[in-house]
Amino acid sequence: MGILSWIAGPGGWIGDAVKTALTGPLVDGIVNGYKAKLAAGNTSEKLAADLAARELNVEIRERELAVQQNIADEGRWWTAAPRAIACWSFAIFIAKCVVWDKVLGLGTTDPLAGDLSIWAGWLMALWFGGRSAEKIARILKR
Repeated sequence: MGILSWIAGPGGWIGDAVKTALTGPLVDGIVNGYKAKLAAGNTSEKLAADLAARELNVEIRERELAVQQNIADEGRWWTAAPRAIACWSFAIFIAKCVVWDKVLGLGTTDPLAGDLSIWAGWLMALWFGGRSAEKIARILKR
């Protein structure tokens, strides 16, 4: 086992950190749901609290499966590297243009042109808007 599998593998600390970050608020929601269930006075409130708790359990499981799928998709360096290289290269370019050129006024960078500017725009849109697009698609599917 290499260092990469230790960091990002199924038992790695990055996978654990992502899982905790995604499921932490949901666990609090489940606890609050059970508290509401216990505090509910009549049957309809108990049913609503039960349904809310079940929905939260399903959402937690969906997120766990999504994290597992990400680890499976990007668990090898040769499958994770191309996306990481493209994203981080463009992030460094944006940081250089914004921080170094504009904020600090220490240089100039030629603007992107041609196909590269189109690809960079799509990369940014997918990088920052991908999750939003998934949420919108899920809403429209319902």
